[in-house]
Amino acid sequence: MKTANIRNFSIIAHIDHGKSTLADRMLLETGMVAEREFREQLLDDMDIERERGITIKARSVAMNYKQGNEDYLLNLIDTPGHVDFTYEVSRSLAACEGALLVVDASQGIEAQTIANAYLAIEHDLRIIPVVNKIDLPHAMPDDIRDELVDFLGCDPDEVIFTSAKTGQGIKEVLAAIVRDIPPPPGDENATLRSLIFDSVYDDYRGVITHIRVIDGSVKKGDMVKMVASGVAYEITEIGTFVPAMKPCRELTTGQVGYVVGNLKDLRSVKVGDTLCPDKTEVVPLEGYEEPKSMVYCGLYPSSSENFENLRRALEKLSLNDSSFTFEPETSQALGFGYRCGFLGMLHMEIIHERLERESDLDLVMTAPNVTYKVVLGNGETIDVHSAADVPDASAINDFLEPIVKLQVMVPKEFVGTIMTLVEERRGIYKGLEYIGAHRALINYEIPFAEIVYDFYDVLKSSTRGYGTMDYEILRYQSEDLCKMDILVHQIPVDALSVVCLKSQAQRRGRAVLQKLRQEIPRHMFQVALQAAVGAKVLARENIAPYRKNVTAKCYGGDITRKRKLLEKQKEGKKRMRTVGNVTVPQKAFLAVLNTKD
Repeated sequence: MKTANIRNFSIIAHIDHGKSTLADRMLLETGMVAEREFREQLLDDMDIERERGITIKARSVAMNYKQGNEDYLLNLIDTPGHVDFTYEVSRSLAACEGALLVVDASQGIEAQTIANAYLAIEHDLRIIPVVNKIDLPHAMPDDIRDELVDFLGCDPDEVIFTSAKTGQGIKEVLAAIVRDIPPPPGDENATLRSLIFDSVYDDYRGVITHIRVIDGSVKKGDMVKMVASGVAYEITEIGTFVPAMKPCRELTTGQVGYVVGNLKDLRSVKVGDTLCPDKTEVVPLEGYEEPKSMVYCGLYPSSSENFENLRRALEKLSLNDSSFTFEPETSQALGFGYRCGFLGMLHMEIIHERLERESDLDLVMTAPNVTYKVVLGNGETIDVHSAADVPDASAINDFLEPIVKLQVMVPKEFVGTIMTLVEERRGIYKGLEYIGAHRALINYEIPFAEIVYDFYDVLKSSTRGYGTMDYEILRYQSEDLCKMDILVHQIPVDALSVVCLKSQAQRRGRAVLQKLRQEIPRHMFQVALQAAVGAKVLARENIAPYRKNVTAKCYGGDITRKRKLLEKQKEGKKRMRTVGNVTVPQKAFLAVLNTKD
């Protein structure tokens, strides 16, 4: 296939706006999938993707399309839709020359639609606006078209109306891809340079690397290397996605496909890396970054007997998802487990759900926390992924927390409610603009820790389900933070420690203790719950002991008899308080999450 007849494009959309259904319908229209083989969400392999209606692991597919007397090769490079996978989306967009911007005709432009559209504009892609789901009874295609025209500044005639469910408008979409998206640039005679935009692990063949050839060509038997990791290997198989993997002789400039070699470690293949001939120096493609975990939490088996099963499950899962990290850790309260790092909250939920489903594990998950930076007295800066890792206050020179750019899209009648919500969580207002006649986009800067747990749920409940959000890490900023310890019976419980503002520590500590008092059962002796910063106790709650009426048998006689029994009981409780142990139930560890300041 000559380069002039190749079109590489992506589909960007908010969750549940019909991206996967549109891709399925295009496969059916181009004859890549027979009617009898067709099923919904054809490119989504995992059960979680089908149940939630989201794309977690991107797929690629090559479609042969004939227009007039010309044959075209349309390469769809699918992308995840959620903000957690922004880096993967950016690498997939870097492999394209155009993008379909799909918007639901009943819901309109959402926060993640705007974020991904800006990402496509940054990569200088040709954007084709598409209004999907026009068959719905409450669809408003004309109003949504006006929103797209205002947002993109495009001509109203460029907006294509489709229904991926019924197939209406699909021919127009394919024609627009051929007409409007430019062919891939690149030099067919230059040294090989390929962009790695994804990779998966196969139990029998090892690592399968997804590439887009930028310059030159690659064929079976070539010795290649990855610039960032420096790993070299021989290509044993090469092919394209149609949508199943189909081997071919070579991939040339502009084409998209896969390569297989003698690679067994997925961590050696980095998304965004450049593939080039071995023992050849080339200028690497721009935009490569190491994926960074932003949210951390502890995963512990509910029974210590399952620790080895958890380790095997994490190792197996990491073979197909190199973007999450894990390392062993020990908690005084929960025993042996793993401290895991994730790209974001959705990524954490998916990994947790996959572990429980695929490996049949019952897990205890600690409160999620973000990555802080601590500047020590000697000038060294360290990353802190858990409150238990915070060094002694005397050794800290400065405490830095991550700040995000938050975009919230809401119906205009909820603007005041959301502004109050965000400002209560230390958000700094940055601007407001109206998208169409009925919705507003509010911009804030806010500490990541303030939105990492329940902000999305509160946003949804405050806007009757219509609010959407998107965020982007901006910078680390100095703040007056501290580590607050929770002591149960004078023993610090590391799993309950939190990092918070010094000005909020007392209020937050008291709220946590009140919640813990309800969760920890009473003992035969008084149990003291304390919140402390360093050696200073900020709040205290007591769990009253059970009390036996030891004087019940004294129905008469001198008062000294009763006093003697009470003193004996007092001595016994004192001794019990010294040697007694308090067991904290597992559900109490969620108290930190559910506590509102």
